[in-house]
Amino acid sequence: MKLRYTAAWVGFTAVTLVAVSGCGAGSVKQAADAVDDTGAIMAALARATDRTEQLGSAEISMTTDLANGSGPVRMEGTYSWGDGFAYDVEMDTKAAQMQEVQDAPTIRMLFVDGDYYYDVDPQPSGPLKGKEWMKIDGSAVFGEKGAQAFSGNTGGGSPSATMRSLKYAQDVKDLGEQTLAGQRTTHYRAVIDTSRLGRFKDAYGDKDSLVNSMTGGGTSIDMDVWVGAKDLPVRIKQVVGKMTVTMDFRKFGATAKVAPPPAAQTADVSDLIKQTAKKQG
Repeated sequence: MKLRYTAAWVGFTAVTLVAVSGCGAGSVKQAADAVDDTGAIMAALARATDRTEQLGSAEISMTTDLANGSGPVRMEGTYSWGDGFAYDVEMDTKAAQMQEVQDAPTIRMLFVDGDYYYDVDPQPSGPLKGKEWMKIDGSAVFGEKGAQAFSGNTGGGSPSATMRSLKYAQDVKDLGEQTLAGQRTTHYRAVIDTSRLGRFKDAYGDKDSLVNSMTGGGTSIDMDVWVGAKDLPVRIKQVVGKMTVTMDFRKFGATAKVAPPPAAQTADVSDLIKQTAKKQG
């Protein structure tokens, strides 16, 4: 099995996790200059943050675009953060450059306990021989220290963590009312410096990591949030380096359980991905 495109895509999909991570609770120190507290704006965002945290999961549609000519890649599925951050999504196989391991037009990807799982076609030989799932641990994407930020039950990477991060943003603005997906929303814009991401900045700090190479090493996150009438985000759009991620929320609900696939059906190719990325670097 050739891993060149697989390694590239792992980095590509992983940066969406970083882009929606923001700051986990307690991951940064409150500073007097963290935000210009404009009262009504921060109160509205605090309400949206609380509502998002309470509901625990959401059905989403997400588009990731690196603006490098490869075209945008769309994902659809469930993000869950009520009991640790996890997701279960489907994406276009060809756009994801995963044709070598999946013949179907779409491929399923899970993120559980800091590791990635891809639902692949069992191969006749090689590391995926007879296996239905391909596993890649977070350290292959973020580096050892960066991966630790996304493991466990911190919720790091979730839309809930994203909303919390707005509390520590700079230049938060209310851009007024807009109609989006048939809903009346208020559009907010903010800038978050990656140095304010606490332990999540480790995901950016390793210059040799796949995530760093795919984002171009962005030093800030430009974030737009559209909040609807129910005090819930309708859309979050973020720009990190040369990457743009747009997440639309279709439905919020009770925490969805996302479990890793059976170990007997899984092949761990993390070391191969690290070797391939090192050669390409």
